[in-house]
Amino acid sequence: MAELHESIARLLASRGQWRQAYHHLRSALDMMSSDKPAVPEQLRSEVELLRKEHAKAREESLRDSLTASYNRRYLDERLADLVTENSMTGEGMAVALIDLDWFKLVNDTYGHLFGDRVLQRVVDLLQEALPDGAFCARYGGEEFVLVLPHILPNSGVQVCEAARQRVEHFPWETMAPGLGVTISIGVVHEQGTGGHVSGEQQLISADALLYAAKRAGRNAVAYRKGAEVRLAGAAAERVTEAGRRAAGY
Repeated sequence: MAELHESIARLLASRGQWRQAYHHLRSALDMMSSDKPAVPEQLRSEVELLRKEHAKAREESLRDSLTASYNRRYLDERLADLVTENSMTGEGMAVALIDLDWFKLVNDTYGHLFGDRVLQRVVDLLQEALPDGAFCARYGGEEFVLVLPHILPNSGVQVCEAARQRVEHFPWETMAPGLGVTISIGVVHEQGTGGHVSGEQQLISADALLYAAKRAGRNAVAYRKGAEVRLAGAAAERVTEAGRRAAGY
């Protein structure tokens, strides 16, 4: 029976069906161990190889093929787990929805292959200096999500504003003369002590704040302070200055 499992495992592995192959080799190994004979080293090596291949395939299935950030599948799974965890611990978490400003113009001007390179660079910049446990996922098209667990409201806004600044100040002209790239961000924070707020609800709230950031002129981070929508950093100063000019100061 052990030999049968081993043969099936080899066949499945040749087809790239790593998970099923691993389970059959594991069964073969267990059977041989229970009969007390020495387990061939080759079989042990093959089981370990399949285990690693399975882990690699699992990781790749959770990654976006273009940017290597996490994909929507991972976002949905991990966000649900973190929401549940946050509702029990009350440590707080932030969810930020990010959109590249005027990205269609980049594609139209420089081509889609160049646009892909821009997306890859933006993801690299978003992932710099993230807190422990935080991650970036591609939400769709030129939209990305930052999930920041175990974080205070002000700290979540600061992480997003720092990411916005990294993108704005990156030397984009080294990629193409005249190129400039900015992002807009809507970030929500849930403490977890006021009831269960699903990941989907948090993304909807972040999307509304992203829209507020775009209405404020883009290249901005929007968040809530109580019931009030506010802008972070340079965007707040920009809006304040515009208000002063409108008032004649």
